[in-house]
Amino acid sequence: MGERRDVRRAGASNASHRVLMIPGALCTTEFYADVMAEPAVAGLGMVAATQPGFGRTEAPEDVSMENYARLMAEFAAESGCDAVVGHSLGANVAIEMAALGLFKGPLVLLSPTFSRGDEATFLTVLNAVGRVPGLGGAAWTALLKLLPWSVKHELPPQRAEALAAVMGGNDPTACRRIVRGYYAYLDRYPSLAPRLCGAGVPAWVVRGDRDMIGLTDGERRDLRACPQVRMVTVADAGHLLLVDQPAAVAEIVAEAATASVR
Repeated sequence: MGERRDVRRAGASNASHRVLMIPGALCTTEFYADVMAEPAVAGLGMVAATQPGFGRTEAPEDVSMENYARLMAEFAAESGCDAVVGHSLGANVAIEMAALGLFKGPLVLLSPTFSRGDEATFLTVLNAVGRVPGLGGAAWTALLKLLPWSVKHELPPQRAEALAAVMGGNDPTACRRIVRGYYAYLDRYPSLAPRLCGAGVPAWVVRGDRDMIGLTDGERRDLRACPQVRMVTVADAGHLLLVDQPAAVAEIVAEAATASVR
């Protein structure tokens, strides 16, 4: 997972179930702090690990989603985790871990993206601009400078300063590379719903009721037709539902983790 890891641990040291928590793009383990502190998950062993390249961690040479799935699956095995929680880009990494047969346990997918058209418009535009020689690097640098100011209103007041600073502290060069690899991955699959269903693992697809990430009628239909997938909507939550409603997310994590089989 690179030379410098950002890992956060919590919960019971002798827990019967251990959960790997993967943050989303531009995020670190700090975004799971509230969920990990909830009473509902106190009996679990929890390990959150920032994806290499975000925060102060070093990006791997290979930033493909397939390689991220391999890296996180290896870390899950090292840490003895039998369930995985992923948020946003981290949820897509979790889908790929299962789809590649690298992880067989239950997944809690917090606001994943199932197709290119579902993604946030600003990220799609930024990815396109990021490909323009001379302009791409400057665009990412400008975004990260403005990000702490622009996202604060979307975050809980008591956590806004710390979380916004984390997002703004990313390396623009690494982010540009990783997001480009992510969009190349989305271009390979018209929809990831069949890919998740075909993996055959129990999965909770969890979205906020005001999530900015889209979900087409076809994707919703495919997911609902998949017997091992549960669709859950969290009230009064946006894309960052893990910090908007940590107690509700913790309840779902506890349910999924205790359904796991070693």
